[in-house]
Amino acid sequence: MVKFIGEYNAKVDDKGRLVFPAAFKSIMPADQPQMFVIKKDIFSDCLEMWTYEEWERQSEDVKSKLNFFNVNHARFWREYMRNRALVQPDAKLGRISIPKNLLESIGVTKEVIFCGVDHKIEIWAKENFETSGISNEEYISLAGMLSDIK
Repeated sequence: MVKFIGEYNAKVDDKGRLVFPAAFKSIMPADQPQMFVIKKDIFSDCLEMWTYEEWERQSEDVKSKLNFFNVNHARFWREYMRNRALVQPDAKLGRISIPKNLLESIGVTKEVIFCGVDHKIEIWAKENFETSGISNEEYISLAGMLSDIK
């Protein structure tokens, strides 16, 4: 499994294309197509970018917990699968095209931050990323609460 680490700026061109960070591209397996699924994060104003392989694992895990004869489960799954994009960096420049509606949903105007979060990449409007952090006190408090979970 690929692990994404680091933060990288990119500018959006007129067609919604971004240059995929070279650091992320370099850790992708050379013998596999570089294909990603992009979706809006449920809890934050950012996009989540998953390798196709990781997306398959994650979506199968979610689907395995659902009963499609339950109307609420079916409605949840339909919404969960809505507004997804399959992207692949072009071979020459490493650009990816993200649908305009997804970029608009997180407030992107000109610049984004690609943020490696281990098993996925988050894509943030630069302004939103800069204000999305939590205080050191809140981070310490969360760390303490999570250390009690086994």
